[in-house]
This record gives sequence, structure tokens and C-alpha cells, in this order.
Amino acid sequence: MEPSASLFKQTPSLLPLPLSSSSSTASHSHFTAFFGSPMALDGSTAEAKLANAKALLTAAASFAATVVLARSVAQDLLPPQLREYFYDGFRSIFTRFSSQLTMVVEEMDGLGPNGIYEAAETYLATKVSPSTHRLKVSKPEKEDNITTTIESDQEVIDTFNGVKLQWFLVCNQIQRENFHNPRSPYTSVVRSFELCFHKKHREMVLKSYLPYVLQQAKELKQQAKTLKIFAVDYQNIYGSISDLWIPTNLDHPATFNKLAMDSEIKDFILRDLERFVKRKEFYRKVGKAWKRGYLLYGPPGTGKSSLIAAMANYLKFDVYDLELTELDCNSDLRKLLMGIANRSILVVEDIDCSIQFQDRASEAKEEESSSSSRRRAVTLSGMLNFIDGLWSSCGDERIIIFTTNHKEKLDPALLRPGRMDVHVHMSYCSPCGFRVLASNYLGIENHKLFPEIEESILTTKVTPAEVAEQLLKGDEIDSALRELIEFLKSKKIENEEAEAKIREAELEAREKEEEKKKAEKKGEENGTVA
Repeated sequence: MEPSASLFKQTPSLLPLPLSSSSSTASHSHFTAFFGSPMALDGSTAEAKLANAKALLTAAASFAATVVLARSVAQDLLPPQLREYFYDGFRSIFTRFSSQLTMVVEEMDGLGPNGIYEAAETYLATKVSPSTHRLKVSKPEKEDNITTTIESDQEVIDTFNGVKLQWFLVCNQIQRENFHNPRSPYTSVVRSFELCFHKKHREMVLKSYLPYVLQQAKELKQQAKTLKIFAVDYQNIYGSISDLWIPTNLDHPATFNKLAMDSEIKDFILRDLERFVKRKEFYRKVGKAWKRGYLLYGPPGTGKSSLIAAMANYLKFDVYDLELTELDCNSDLRKLLMGIANRSILVVEDIDCSIQFQDRASEAKEEESSSSSRRRAVTLSGMLNFIDGLWSSCGDERIIIFTTNHKEKLDPALLRPGRMDVHVHMSYCSPCGFRVLASNYLGIENHKLFPEIEESILTTKVTPAEVAEQLLKGDEIDSALRELIEFLKSKKIENEEAEAKIREAELEAREKEEEKKKAEKKGEENGTVA
């Protein structure tokens, strides 16, 4: 008897089982996978390939069944610590041979928020595909816009420079110890994004893609944010810097298309603003603070406040309204200006009458004469130090706007370039401004009465606010325009009478001055004779 036969007799448990039809087919498939199909030897290539494919599928199914069985046995027999050890080992083996790289972006970076996570959350909201089944929707308090973000366990596919990148939002619940009540721990959610891509694109993702996501998120937040106008809380002037400004939603509807200004001036301001926001690196290169100063001057009612609102709406910048008359000293001014955020507009209206600036020579004399008592007033030097001194660098991308009805009353130190870079004369209504107002209020681009109105406007000092008020009165287009013509005629007569009174007052003042000089001269002559 052969040794193998005796062995099988002594150990019947090791005897092979009878082959069923399925098992014989599987054996046949394995055979053809490794040795080739007999029919292939006869030249039947298609059947040989089919047999090879069946063999591979059978092998994969057998391997999967083995893995499931092994995992089930491990779950039942192995302790959790040992099981986790084996799982980590298998994961490290498979990861070592994988071409994929995964970057984890956690929500928190230590004790503070992770800027990349916040940027990714904003950016990926615009990349959600129609096949996404779950979205998170929210509306922050005191905001007008509804925001959407992806929900946990959702995948977002992005393409950058032809490279496919996969984002996953992962949320893990972690049991944390309750220091106040150790017997009742609480559960917290730890969120993170996982960014998966091929390993060869690692440098591109770090140096190009992630900076692109940060920039896009910044622009998206700027476009979607609800504009605010901030006023000073003077009762809390000595409190925390973060509590000095009180915000309110800025709902002013002004835009550059609706401003009753000459198109050339509007185009110039738009180009200047666009140029300013794009020149961050230029300002750093030349060593200047990233800020821009505007002086808006002209008579009341010419649209200075509307222009400020249009600039804020165009740039999506918040507005900070500063009233200098309520401040006691330069330190209060400095504290307020430190609390202003970047990408904002600081407005000081009616600078000529809001505070009496003294020249710096008189300031120095007063400081010398009052060494014992501190002078409490906002000075010209204090304002200039913020506009163009060391304190001007304590913030980026800021616009400073002064308004005045009387430019000639301002100190020349405020007006030079570097402090007020752009001077915009807000003049009386022009024919171009009238056409804008007619389009806004009456919804018309042309009319047979336009030439007569435009001719009257050229010879009449009338503000855009006065023209708009007249257009609001009429219920019908023709009647509104005719009423405007009558108003312009009466306004012209009123202006002429006012100018005549001014000339008479000036002439009278001149005559009195001459009489006074004559009297003084006569008195001097009498004194000499005596």
C-alpha cells in the first residue's frame, strides 16, 4: 500500500470531499486561469479569455469570503485591544502600497478655529453636486443671507488644473470627561475634512490649490456678507476695544448706476477703487500702509452720503461712522481707530464743523503752557498720526472718507496726497445727473421735454436732491417734468436774488471797512497835529 493511501485511511477527516458541480466548475476555472483553457489550445481565444475572467472573479469571491470569515472570527474571539492592533497593521500595510494621499483638516487648531477648515467649508458649498442628498442650512443672527454647507459623510469632487480631488466631511463623536460631574460624561462632535488625491500632486495641493481655496472662500464670504454700519458706543468708551462699536445692518440701496453724477467722475472712482483693492503686494513693496483717502466736498444735497453707500455696496466694505465732537482726547481717538476691522470704510462727515482743529504750532505752545494739566481735545496732530503716521499701518485695506461743504476751511495738512489721495467735487446737478434721476424715478430714458430741462439745469444751481424731490411729486410723467421746469425757473430767480443780497452785503461790509480805515487814519492825523 502506498503511504498516501494509508494516511488517508488513518485520518478520514482529511479525506477530500466529493466534488459538486459548482466546485468542479471552480476547480476548472482555477485550472484555466493558470494553465489556459483547453479550447484556447485549439485556437478559441475568446473562450479562453472568458474562462480567465471567470477564474479571477471566483478567486476574488473566495478571498472576500475568507476575509469576512476571518473578521467574524476576530470579532468573536480576539479582545478589542488586540483586534485594533491587527486592524492597524493591516491598514498600514495597505496604505504603504497605496498611491493615494489623505490630508486631514480639523475644525479646531489647538484652542482656536482652523482657518483652512472654515475656508474649505465656504468653498465646498459652491461645489455641491446635484446628486448630494444632505445639506446643512443656517441663517446667522442679524444676517440676511442663508448659508448652506455639506453634511457629515458627504463627498465632494473638485477639479483643479486637471487634477481630481476628493473631499469628505468626517464627524466623530467622542466621550469627554465632565469635570463638574465625573459620573456623567458628555459627548462632543469632532469635525474634520479629509482631502484625498494622488501622492504626486502633494506640492501642487500645498502651494497652489489650498491657497486658491483660501482666496476663493475670502471672496465668497465678502460677496455674501450682510453689510454693517457701526456707530460708537460713547458710554463704553473706556471698556474693551471689541465693544466700542455698535453694528446695524446697512440697507442703503445706492449703487453707482443710480448715482446722479457725471459718468466720467463715476468711472474714475470705480477704476480707482478696483485698482486699490488689487494692489496689496504693491503697497507692501513700496512700504506704504494699504489705505486710501477720499475727500468729498461740495454744497449740501449733492449726494456725498449716497456716494459713500454706493462705495460700500460695491466693495462689500462695512462702514464706521465717527463723530469727533464726542471725543475728549487723542487717546480716545486712537482706541476707536484700533477697533476698526480691515476691509472697511471710516467716515468723518462735515469735518470742517465737527471739530475745530488747531495748527500744530499752537498745539505745541499749549502743551508747554499746560504741563501740569493734560489738555483734553482731539488735535490735528492726533488725526494726522492715524491718517499718515505710524498708526496708519495698524490695519489693511481701509478707506478713509472726509466730507465737507467748505473745502477752503480745512487745514492744508489734511489735503495733501498720502492723506486725502482723491478729491471729489460733488457739484450741482448736471444734465447727465438729471437723466439718471429721470430713469430712477420715472423709468424713462428720453422725453421731448428733456432738452428744455437740461438747458435750465446748466444755468441753475440746483442740487440732485432738489431735482429728485420734484420728480417724486408728480403722479404722471408729463406733469412731473413740467412741474420740474417751473421749479427750475423759480429756483433760478431765487438764486439770483440770493446772489444779489450777498453782493450787497459784501459791498456794505467793504464800505464799512473803508469808513473804519478812514476814521482810523483821521484819528492818527489828529493825534499827530496835537
